[in-house]
Amino acid sequence: MPRLPDDRPPHATQSARAFGLAVFASMVFAAGCQSVYYGAMEKLGYEKRDILVSRVDDAREAQQEAKRQFESALSRFIAVTDFSGGELEDRYNTLKGAYEESEERANAVRKRIDDVERVAGDLFAEWTQELKQYTNPELRRASQRQLDTTRGRYQKLIAVMQRAEKKLDPVLAAYRDRVLFLKHNLNARAIASLRSERAKIEADIGALVADMNRSIAEADAFIKDMSPEPS
Repeated sequence: MPRLPDDRPPHATQSARAFGLAVFASMVFAAGCQSVYYGAMEKLGYEKRDILVSRVDDAREAQQEAKRQFESALSRFIAVTDFSGGELEDRYNTLKGAYEESEERANAVRKRIDDVERVAGDLFAEWTQELKQYTNPELRRASQRQLDTTRGRYQKLIAVMQRAEKKLDPVLAAYRDRVLFLKHNLNARAIASLRSERAKIEADIGALVADMNRSIAEADAFIKDMSPEPS
């Protein structure tokens, strides 16, 4: 699906005029003027519903990247604890680099989930207010049912996303502890002692990856449900 502009460059296939509007939208959104941002996006043909789908797609992508990074961090931890010679400083730097990259990916996941929550809140608040504008009771009830269905889908999605997000800090903290231990005990014996930690780290990262997989699958389903059928 095409990605909507936020704080990154807009999609390459947009026209020059759309590009200008997208850059303007990015600037006002970054400045916190969400109402102006939404107005600019409407000029591009995007409603809050479309923006929400795009933000869910962003969050899904961030989780996919984080999942790959945590799996890589586990592989590097295992490789370091299989130490059988070589520079100890290099081993430490390998673990430190894996931790820093994992922390960066975790922060990206948190930001993207925050983006989803913010747009969803704005969408549902607007939708609820607009229900009062109907003069036709039947159409109002139909719109209310659609709102309830969409909110229910969203609540299921955000619950799964938040469950995965909550596992980030404990996994990062455990990994950071091992990195600090190695920093202060930079010797072969310290590396060997970390081998007993492998099962715990592997289990923690495995549980995180499993939750991320569930969250990614839920995001896929949400995007499919919210996207219009091809004509």
